[in-house]
Amino acid sequence: MSRRIPLRKRLSVRLLVASVLIAVCSVAATAWLAVETTTRALRAEQGQVLAEDMDVLARLSGYAATHPTWQGVDALVRSLSEKTGRRIALTTTDRTTLADSAPAGTSLPPRAAATVDPLRTDTYTERGAQRSGVDPRVVGPYLVTEQESVKLGKLALVRQKCFARFGIETSIVETPSGRPVLSNDDEVPTDCADGRLNTPTPSEEKALTDLTERARDCLGRHDVKSAKALFVHLDFVERSLGGRYELGKIDVPPGSETARVLQNCVDSARRAQLDPYVAPTAELFLGGGDRTAVRFDMSPANKAKVVGVAGLVLAVTVAVTAVVATRLVRPLRALTAAAQQPPQLHVRVPVTTRDETGILAAAFNDLTERRERLEDQRKAMVSDIAHELRSPLTNIRGWLEVTKDGVVAPAPELLASLHEEALVLQRIIDDLQDLAAADAGTLRLQREPVRADELLVQVAAAHRVAADTAGVTLRTGTDGEPWLDADPVRMRQALGNLVSNALRHTPVGKTVTLAARCEGDDVVLEVTDTGSGIAPEDLPQVFDRFWRAEKSRSRRTGGSGLGLPIVRHLMAAHGGTVEVASEPGAGSVFTLRVPGLVGGAPGPGPAPLQ
Repeated sequence: MSRRIPLRKRLSVRLLVASVLIAVCSVAATAWLAVETTTRALRAEQGQVLAEDMDVLARLSGYAATHPTWQGVDALVRSLSEKTGRRIALTTTDRTTLADSAPAGTSLPPRAAATVDPLRTDTYTERGAQRSGVDPRVVGPYLVTEQESVKLGKLALVRQKCFARFGIETSIVETPSGRPVLSNDDEVPTDCADGRLNTPTPSEEKALTDLTERARDCLGRHDVKSAKALFVHLDFVERSLGGRYELGKIDVPPGSETARVLQNCVDSARRAQLDPYVAPTAELFLGGGDRTAVRFDMSPANKAKVVGVAGLVLAVTVAVTAVVATRLVRPLRALTAAAQQPPQLHVRVPVTTRDETGILAAAFNDLTERRERLEDQRKAMVSDIAHELRSPLTNIRGWLEVTKDGVVAPAPELLASLHEEALVLQRIIDDLQDLAAADAGTLRLQREPVRADELLVQVAAAHRVAADTAGVTLRTGTDGEPWLDADPVRMRQALGNLVSNALRHTPVGKTVTLAARCEGDDVVLEVTDTGSGIAPEDLPQVFDRFWRAEKSRSRRTGGSGLGLPIVRHLMAAHGGTVEVASEPGAGSVFTLRVPGLVGGAPGPGPAPLQ
């Protein structure tokens, strides 16, 4: 019985709402993207101006780092002004003009753009700047003489060649102090670490001694014990001047008050030492107006255009969605109606399209066909189980009743017959229990290393009497020394089912062969018979439950129909497979493929055919 679906839950309504929301979001996103793109373009232009400002600051800081006064900076200021097209003014801290690209008398901007101080580069950071904020271009007393530079250049060349012997490509770079250093020397080979290139020259040693004395005086004023143990060294790794120091062998915990005072004294001593060599602190003024971020806004006309386009998009979206929703819902309604029919009718639906809905309808029809086949198999299976259980139970009940009535005596032959029927009944129940465990996923395996040749011999020994009784020769053979990682009990059960099946279908005087060999990482076990074989049309069904090529239920050829399905489940539990190949009149070959034991295991040679 069909149910009326509320309007808000109908697929067509949901699709329509979703499409409208998507259209609204698309229009809004397009408008936002247009605004953001324009805004970013304006900001990029502003960012270029900021980059020019930083370049101006860097050039002026470099001039201050290499000149003790600002005298002669006018030419640099005019050059930078012409390059940027902006006003550049440089004053002292009390607003006394040092250089100005604007005409005389032009008022300065209300605020300075930056402070030019090469000893405190807080607003400008260049690669190689020291941790104290000193511009790396400030050399001062650390400038090496020409003779020292030549000597250091030779040592740098020797070290470069040493690096090259170890496959490290470097280049010689001259620092502002005139000292050559090697690039790409983070990892120094032991043979190249002679220390000569990094040894301070007399000029540098004199400057370091002066710096150390200044720092010691500062530490003394702060009552720091062992101040005389302070030594300041050149830090060639960071390419800076006086960037590393040590306080003898005294351990100064990082972050402690002593460490803070020590750092401050070294930094202040370095600035005091370099101060005579740099220009005084100056203020930098740059023309160009307000730096407030630019924001783009649409005009009323553009807003009206956006609203009009949005309305048109929404109208088209609603129309297209309505058509698509109708075509989409129609086959779904047919599927719903078919699914609501009684299960026993097995209703199909027509497949009218090749899209996802058509695929869904085809899958529904396939599901209906499989359900119909499963229902037929279920009925046949119940009938087969009833028949298989009824036959031994009827025999047992009949013989027990006639024995109870005194018609026959309980002779050993009778008891043996009843025992055989009970064993048949027990085998059927055990097989059904194994299949139920496999279906429920509770089939447990006790894996261990198993020799394939011993496994075949054990299975052949268990069926030797049955083979002799049937007049069939049972042989085994192993190629190599394959080992399995398997449950030996379950493997004997699987091979035993195949051997029992082969013996039932092999005529007198023929042969059943068990063989094993390795194929890659797998072990292949084969049970080959020379019996009647299986017809090609029956091969896909041999592993179905209760299926038999021979429809008779005689104990000679008709088994319970559960042995081969159990073999299939046991192989799946081992991570293996089972296959069958057969030719009518020539026999059948059942092939088990299971994972072998990784690395193999020691064992005797191959077992000969028996």
